[in-house]
Amino acid sequence: MVKPARWLVLVLLIVALCETVFFIWFSVPDHPNAQRPAKLLVDSSTGQEPITPIPMGSNLDARKVTLGRRLFYDPLFSRANTIACAHCHDLATGGVDGLQHAIGIPEKEGKINTLTVFNSGFNFRLFWDGRAATLEDQIEFPLPHASEMDSAWPEAIAKLGKSAAYRRDFQAIYQEGIAPQSIKDAIATFERSLTTPNSKFDRFLRGDMHALDSDELAGYQLFKSLGCISCHQGRNVGGNMYEKLGLVEDYFASRGNVQDVDFGRYNVTGNEEDRHEFRVPSLRNVALTAPYFHDASAATLEHAVATMAKYQLGVDLSSEEIARIVKFLGTLTGVYQGEKSK
Repeated sequence: MVKPARWLVLVLLIVALCETVFFIWFSVPDHPNAQRPAKLLVDSSTGQEPITPIPMGSNLDARKVTLGRRLFYDPLFSRANTIACAHCHDLATGGVDGLQHAIGIPEKEGKINTLTVFNSGFNFRLFWDGRAATLEDQIEFPLPHASEMDSAWPEAIAKLGKSAAYRRDFQAIYQEGIAPQSIKDAIATFERSLTTPNSKFDRFLRGDMHALDSDELAGYQLFKSLGCISCHQGRNVGGNMYEKLGLVEDYFASRGNVQDVDFGRYNVTGNEEDRHEFRVPSLRNVALTAPYFHDASAATLEHAVATMAKYQLGVDLSSEEIARIVKFLGTLTGVYQGEKSK
């Protein structure tokens, strides 16, 4: 017969063993070759998820949104009056141009893939290398760039000032009238209005358990268990941190032909530890924004998923696993102005 003291010790040992097994079971990724994610996953059984839905409304000044929209589509900002913000950020095609590199003025090709303007107000920094802290700051870069608008503030302001409608509307909203500060504020306010809420996945997050089919749900579970969620989480499913491209395998050694643009954050900070580090892109509406990555090297979402799994997680996914993750990513396509994003 086991004595009471020994019985207590035995019980404690059994409890400790169970806790150890539980920890191992739930902390090791499901895929046999997956690298352990950098951050702990949220337990979905509690009703908490690492991704949050996009808010359905906003408190933006409607006058600024309207004015900003006109400016967003106005080619007067470019030297030859041919390139507007919408030229590279087409709202009809997911907020991108669909090209490998943007084409500016005078028909000059850029060096990097265009990021979507949709939901850009939720990103913690702007551009692949994060050189702009806000949407207002971001506007400063394409205006003088020789391969983009190739213009300057005095030139742009002079053109806008010739319009009686612009003079009237700026004076009604801004004390300073037509000025760099007011122009940037209006465009940035419009861009903050470019949100795409009410995706299938947002409806799922808000409690609609029938919003996702079995393959989409399986894709989401795989997305979490593999560790994709460690970089792609939050309201924008990304856009809130920097990460090095090629964590597990050397992406650039495999691709070859390394250019300055591939140095990423290093070009801003000069710190060696930032070389090949980029702002993690948002995955909202990602099914609409091919080609993928800063170098546009992935023509399809399937290619992008397989590449990220290999170079960021050290996993070779099966075609079935890729298809399921792509199905989940398709549920992140939201609604803009009452219509599903195109």
